[in-house]
Amino acid sequence: MLTGTEFIKQSLGLHLFFLRIMKEHAIFLKLGFTPKNSGLAEQADGFRIKLEVLLTEVVAMSNNVVSPDVLSSGEVITTYTLNAEKTTQYFTGANIDTRITEEEAKLQGNPGMRLNIMLENKVLMANKKAIELISDLIKFKKMVLSDVLSCKIFTTNYPSMVPHIIGEAEFYLNMVKRLQDREEIESEKQVLKQAIFWNDIMAEHSEFIRGLLDPSENKLIMTANKFANEFNKLEKESKAATEATAHVQKVTRDSLKATQELRNFKAQGTKGILECKIKSIIIPLLADHVLREANHYLRLLRKYDKVD
Repeated sequence: MLTGTEFIKQSLGLHLFFLRIMKEHAIFLKLGFTPKNSGLAEQADGFRIKLEVLLTEVVAMSNNVVSPDVLSSGEVITTYTLNAEKTTQYFTGANIDTRITEEEAKLQGNPGMRLNIMLENKVLMANKKAIELISDLIKFKKMVLSDVLSCKIFTTNYPSMVPHIIGEAEFYLNMVKRLQDREEIESEKQVLKQAIFWNDIMAEHSEFIRGLLDPSENKLIMTANKFANEFNKLEKESKAATEATAHVQKVTRDSLKATQELRNFKAQGTKGILECKIKSIIIPLLADHVLREANHYLRLLRKYDKVD
């Protein structure tokens, strides 16, 4: 069972990563709708606004509270995030509160912290708000998926991207609920669950990147395809390891090595897109978005790897 201090630190760390991911999902959904579906675009933007409000509250609670390794991992923001947001605003006209990113850049971590009952109650309320908001967002995403698959609407997002972002939201929701029950969400017992989930996500990222690159970017397409195949294999190995615990450490090491390589590929891609050196239809913020997810997974893998 989590102590009050760990409940605070893990809750805020989780929200700093996932609330930004969720609000960007809302942005990507909005940008994918056609003018005919302006009502859906407005609904998506409504979620973006609510998520930014909650993220602002979380940032205000997080200074000198969250673990330093969360802030240094590159999962909250990267060196590219602010530029990616501003460039995306320039290209699309999307509304993005960049002040949140500027405030997050100022956050300081705290490896040790005394229990603060008032802060604990605030975090408890933030978790409740997150559960309600994420649940509503999942319903919206599922409605969009149903309409896309039944050809009631057209979107410029891949149809398979919608279940991808539903899966991430459901994963986040489950972890917040577990935190409310004072359950540990990053223990060694969770390593295979995390590996199965994130190896699948990394494989799908690679597939999306492969399909969003311009056909002339043949070398990058081949690299993305290599990563897709590698992570699909790692996902299967992670599932197999649930029945053979002796293989857990090998899966962790192999996943760590592959994720480091994919993270570097994503970082180079984000930089190349922002510098107009890569031809693609990848929104700059999407490039930074998938980079942060790789950074998050890397932090978890390093934590689970006993030798690294």
